[in-house]
Amino acid sequence: MTDAPLLKARDISKFYGARIGCRNVSFDLWPGEVLAIVGESGSGKTTLLNCLATRLMPTSGTIEYRSRDGQMRDLARMGEAERRFLMRTDWGFVHQNPADGLRMTVSAGANVGERLMAVGERHYGNIRETAGDWLRRVEIGIDRIDDQPRAFSGGMRQRLQIARNLVTAPRLVFMDEPTGGLDVSVQARLLDLVRGLVHDLGLSAIVVTHDLAVARLLSHRMMVMKDGQVIEHGLTDRVLDDPREAYTQLLVSSILQV
Repeated sequence: MTDAPLLKARDISKFYGARIGCRNVSFDLWPGEVLAIVGESGSGKTTLLNCLATRLMPTSGTIEYRSRDGQMRDLARMGEAERRFLMRTDWGFVHQNPADGLRMTVSAGANVGERLMAVGERHYGNIRETAGDWLRRVEIGIDRIDDQPRAFSGGMRQRLQIARNLVTAPRLVFMDEPTGGLDVSVQARLLDLVRGLVHDLGLSAIVVTHDLAVARLLSHRMMVMKDGQVIEHGLTDRVLDDPREAYTQLLVSSILQV
């Protein structure tokens, strides 16, 4: 990690009329750090993630991102084309439902190759070779490179979505319930894969999950949300082993098996 944050969020709030999505959330994310945002359904964690990833515009507050030239950029002041380019290149977004992050009617290789084309790669042979390398990295056989995702299992689709996101060497990846809906054995395999890739590539990541076991395995730091607000924030092991807030204690006792 460096001495300068990669992402700075200050007083982020999102309101839907009178209903609170999230309120007055502030934090820094550092290079190479994984932050978990946890809480029950309706706690505001997904709303916050979508604001951070510019999929939603916050009602108030600022989000700044350190670009590759070292300058902090206010995401709200970026043009739409610039934000979309950032999402296709320097960022990744892993959806809970892989179909939301894949093109289901083109091949696995094309799904990965599209991201390479977004950063200027045009040589078909290079694109196919790199796509094949990434399929192997996420434990998908090279013989499936021409198959469409709709022929894959749920776990394979999620691994393909991860390959699609990471092929351009992003610096920041957003993950929304990345193991949700998968069988326990598939979840374990996927989590081991994600943890290894995050470590090997030095990625920063923000992971939304209701599963505290996922948060413990993947994250360095954790924010606990309730009713749209962060009620506890600290190193993951500290929060899980010595929760200070009654709500966090309830989450730990009712969800995490320790």
